[in-house]
Amino acid sequence: MSAISFFRQFVEVVLAIAIAPLLAGWIAQCRAWLQNRSAPPLLLPYRMLRKLFFKDVALATDASVLFRATPYVLFGTMVLAAAIIPSLVTDLPLARVADSIALVGLFATARVFLSLAAMDIGTAFGTLGARREMMVGFLAEPALLMVLFNAFLLYGSTSLPSLVDGYRTHPSVIDPSVIFAALAFVMVALAENARIPIDNPSTHLELTMIHEAMLLEYSARHLALVEWATSLKLFNYACIGFALFMPWGIATHGSDGAGALLIAIAALIGKLVIAGAALALIESLSAKLRIFRAPEYLAMAFLLAVLGLLVHLLVGA
Repeated sequence: MSAISFFRQFVEVVLAIAIAPLLAGWIAQCRAWLQNRSAPPLLLPYRMLRKLFFKDVALATDASVLFRATPYVLFGTMVLAAAIIPSLVTDLPLARVADSIALVGLFATARVFLSLAAMDIGTAFGTLGARREMMVGFLAEPALLMVLFNAFLLYGSTSLPSLVDGYRTHPSVIDPSVIFAALAFVMVALAENARIPIDNPSTHLELTMIHEAMLLEYSARHLALVEWATSLKLFNYACIGFALFMPWGIATHGSDGAGALLIAIAALIGKLVIAGAALALIESLSAKLRIFRAPEYLAMAFLLAVLGLLVHLLVGA
């Protein structure tokens, strides 16, 4: 690996950390516009993070080391995931040593730590949110793996950079299974990021919330890190979707120079703007499902992904 590769890796990670809260702010603005409400400032997530970092931490009496360490684990796993996903370039040192299966494992690690921390204090709402979160994750991970297997069969690799390179090698490949995989991925991404119709990120109703129920005992810098990690997770899922279904603009091997990197940054920002607006539109047109309907929703995502696999095998045959 050359020094240029490590520089590109550094730029990609720093950019992901920097603009992840901006994506959350853009989605909130679009939702407000679509619902005919006054939109919050685009930089509001940064102001909230800054305010939280300067507050004093309030810890529960029974908080253990696990509860204190979880925000740092969450933030670290999301940063590592951002380093693996080729959002700007495919020539990444870390992306070559961890494939998409390891990426799913990183997301699972973050989920387990957050759920254990929510149960650590012993509150009713924390335990309720943790059990619901594990149920959603248990059903969403198989669907996500099926989506990834669709891409693996197309290009013969479990590495996201190889998938992007394979798309560039065969840009005219049109496979009907990609449509089913894309639909399943959108459904899984909504569930994994606590968005409507599975969860509502703006609600604090005790009987309906999932993700927010696990954060009630966090404050100050701990809450800031968890919220930042949540924004990073949404950003990472968006970049996974771009790498799988819209890899246009990502600099591949042989794309040297600052020009290719600048084009990749501009393409990423443009795709995030479109994806954020589309997510806000989906949430504005959808209603939150009852918690007992969540398994049916995720089962449909799994079936769509499996159907994509079957269509690919039949067409390929």
